[in-house]
Amino acid sequence: MSEPEIKAEGRPKKRKKIDVSYSVSDGLVALLGQEHITIALTSYQSGRLYLLSRNPKGGLMINQEAFRKAMGIFVTGKSFIMATLAHIYRMENILKPKQWMDKTFTHCYMPRTGHLTGVLDAHDVGLENDGNIIFVNTRFNCIARVSNTDSFQTVWKPDFISQIVPKDHCHLNGMAMEDGEAKYVTAVSTSDEPDGWRDHRGDGGVIINVQTNEIICEGLSMPHSPRLHDGKLWVLNSGTGELGSVEIDEETGKGTFKPLTFCPGFTRGLSFHGKYAFVGLSKPRHKRFEGLELDSKLEVAKEEPWCGIQVIDLETGECVEWFRIEGDINELYDVAILDGVYCAKSLSPRSKDVNKVISIEGSL
Repeated sequence: MSEPEIKAEGRPKKRKKIDVSYSVSDGLVALLGQEHITIALTSYQSGRLYLLSRNPKGGLMINQEAFRKAMGIFVTGKSFIMATLAHIYRMENILKPKQWMDKTFTHCYMPRTGHLTGVLDAHDVGLENDGNIIFVNTRFNCIARVSNTDSFQTVWKPDFISQIVPKDHCHLNGMAMEDGEAKYVTAVSTSDEPDGWRDHRGDGGVIINVQTNEIICEGLSMPHSPRLHDGKLWVLNSGTGELGSVEIDEETGKGTFKPLTFCPGFTRGLSFHGKYAFVGLSKPRHKRFEGLELDSKLEVAKEEPWCGIQVIDLETGECVEWFRIEGDINELYDVAILDGVYCAKSLSPRSKDVNKVISIEGSL
């Protein structure tokens, strides 16, 4: 006997209209179904969390919810953590096996826990072994931990940062987790001056081993989204539009960036599932994205930059599927894969529905 259906009642709160259109490759929906996954992506520009799933009728379900400046996502089991403008939320699925919402959704994510951090320009997030949330605190040039009493607790800072001050010096942004600990971070430069990173966007980017405090790879262009997958360290060299891995010399501990493929956009947001890499793309429209090698690469490839996701086959480096956004949304931040999640939606603290959907743990 199946569980009772949970219904979301009430009308959604009116939000600022965003004029967009979507297009998708012929095989993406089939891939979502075959791999039993949902793609989560964030756009700080639109202030939205997007969940892309295969709906029960076999089409693409695009669910979106408003989260002010939606940023980094870290998946833990069937839950995930997400950084926003001034909060870090733990999003929990409230639907039990065989429960459905609105005869469509097998998973519904709600912000059951929220930490008010204040505006820290939080980027990537992670979860430590003891269950504490850590995040890249870009405004203060450090890795921070959420606190029950303060805005944050400092966990680590690069050696080249002299003090914890509220000025973005190096644009620390990405974080790769390993076994419940921060392993690697990316920064746009090694500057210790306010906004100094902007002068080194072309080749000042570095990857730092958090556990040894050593710079293991340098000469990158605005690197983002370091991730560990199948024993390799992967990173997006955003200023050149490349997905690649870092080959680390065991004797010296130093690494070399090896591009796998070029993507037509400012690459940012990276997740893996099996042999596939899911890469987020943004249009390089703002000044901080202009004047990079990406411009010349696009010209040589005779391609226009676009916003969306490319699915890259890691064995061939080829783009096998894609999801594209046109219109008012030009920039994404993060991409994550929810494994075993068939068709998902989310509710934000700003939605009227969030106060109307009630779930109960256990029963008497």
